[in-house]
Amino acid sequence: MRSSPGFNMFLFLSLAFALLSLGSGQITQTVFDDYYDSMATTECLAEPGSLMYGGGVILNPEFIHGTSAWTVFGQGATELRISHTNNRFMVARNRKRPSDSFSQKVQLEKGMFYAFSAWVQVSQGSETVSVAFRTRDGEFVRGGSVVAKQGCWSLLKGGIAANSSSPADVLFESKNISTEIWVDNVALQPFSKQQWRNHQEESIEKVRKSTVRFQITSVNERGLGVGGANVLIKQTKQGFPFGCGMNFHILESADYQNWFASRFRYTTFTNAMKWYSTEAKQGQENYTIADAMLKFAQDNNISIRGHNIFWDNQKYQPDWVKTLAPDDLRKAAEKRINSVVSRYAGKLIAWDVVNENLHFSFFEDNLGENASSMYYSMAYKLDPTPRMFLNEYNTIEYSGEEKASPGNYKKRLQEIFSYPGNEDIPAGIGVQGHFGTGQPNLAYMRSSLDILATTGVPIWLTEVFVDPGANQAQNLEEVLREAYSHPGVEGIIMFAGPVYAGYNSMALADKNFNNTLAGDVVDKLIQEWRSKDLEARADEEGFLGTTLLHGEYEISITDPISNSSSTSRFEVTRDSFRKIYHFHI
Repeated sequence: MRSSPGFNMFLFLSLAFALLSLGSGQITQTVFDDYYDSMATTECLAEPGSLMYGGGVILNPEFIHGTSAWTVFGQGATELRISHTNNRFMVARNRKRPSDSFSQKVQLEKGMFYAFSAWVQVSQGSETVSVAFRTRDGEFVRGGSVVAKQGCWSLLKGGIAANSSSPADVLFESKNISTEIWVDNVALQPFSKQQWRNHQEESIEKVRKSTVRFQITSVNERGLGVGGANVLIKQTKQGFPFGCGMNFHILESADYQNWFASRFRYTTFTNAMKWYSTEAKQGQENYTIADAMLKFAQDNNISIRGHNIFWDNQKYQPDWVKTLAPDDLRKAAEKRINSVVSRYAGKLIAWDVVNENLHFSFFEDNLGENASSMYYSMAYKLDPTPRMFLNEYNTIEYSGEEKASPGNYKKRLQEIFSYPGNEDIPAGIGVQGHFGTGQPNLAYMRSSLDILATTGVPIWLTEVFVDPGANQAQNLEEVLREAYSHPGVEGIIMFAGPVYAGYNSMALADKNFNNTLAGDVVDKLIQEWRSKDLEARADEEGFLGTTLLHGEYEISITDPISNSSSTSRFEVTRDSFRKIYHFHI
């Protein structure tokens, strides 16, 4: 599995964020103790990793004081054990129910985000262990999970958003009651919304911008600096891909086309490339709509994510595919992948190869467990340029998810891209981002992105959608800001649009293409994430320093004495940190 070249920078930035104060309440470095180590850990450890956040609101988080502040939860028994290295940890044993473990009562405050972490091991085999919060009314709210193993410690990261002020019991769960749950270094750190926002802003400054310098010299004066040169810098293309889905209605309306092309340079066709759209009847392929949408995108310099080659959900197969015998299905699938990938080879930036491959298994059930892995191999051979994505839902949205949890996502990613011949395929992590009506659980979202980012594989939010509700626009903004501020995220696509095109649930514009509240949020962020024109004057030696958002730029320079001028283009990336650009006039 090919790692992203920006991964080392990602780890560096993660450490930098750990050292930042988050504002309100002046949360110091101790809040982010050993954050870098937790981010860099991709395998389980012989000894538990560092305690995060200094424990936060958890009392006796390292069990230094025995079982003080901890109680037995449910049935079974607990005990304190000491390892051969003198490390103390807690064990839940003789369990009768999945939630039988040990717990500590904490007070949750409405409107706060709570980041959770703990180091976990099981006594036998490999089991999913979850953290749960039992509220005053008896409801169990899960805050994340990890696939824990016998013989080594794994980091369980997660979190919750408190929707009410209430005492809650923090406990651990595992479905296999025959296994013991071992836990150490438990932490729960509260953050206000303002603290969370401050950290996002600090992150954006480091992740999305670079400080650069320009040296302006004279061609006619042997490279001497042009003191006082007038400089105008304009961004021509944003460095961070922020786009929107589109459907066939784009072909029918000039207003829709103008609305889209004036805002977005990245897109995904919501349905037009799917198998049920291009071959509704066996042997009768029709790419008319997809081809026309592709031409519109190309004419307007809009990059396209291919969605999708296959969908592993039986419900969304073409009707004629559902009844095929295995041999006939294999032939039909090979024809499909050869047809669609060859047709659009060299024209796309990505492919969702087998969509929702953790929740569903239509092709594996019918063609064998390696079916999806083979399709990734086939797609890459047909078109080696696009990044090949595993695309799933609920990985970052829903803390109670089991099938597509971050840990299981990483495991499936490894299975596909370690399949013989797949090692050099440029992999991509696609997390859809379908959020409900309530407060988005940004603590869980961030921890999930942290876990996925340890792979070094670029992450895209591929289908961002927030259910309708009174706070839809606010919730959308919070999700988009969280994604944009995370160093592991390299792109965002929303599945939204104007009412004219049928996007009624998350409309960005009404039937007359006037902005909705959600549309106002999107337009505000587009402007915020784009560098404003910069007019400046070089110093007496021809130097100029500034900080710019990543992207492509045009620089126009005028000599204040001779009035001669020149225009050049340059690009700012993560690798441009403290780079000096040289221009002549």
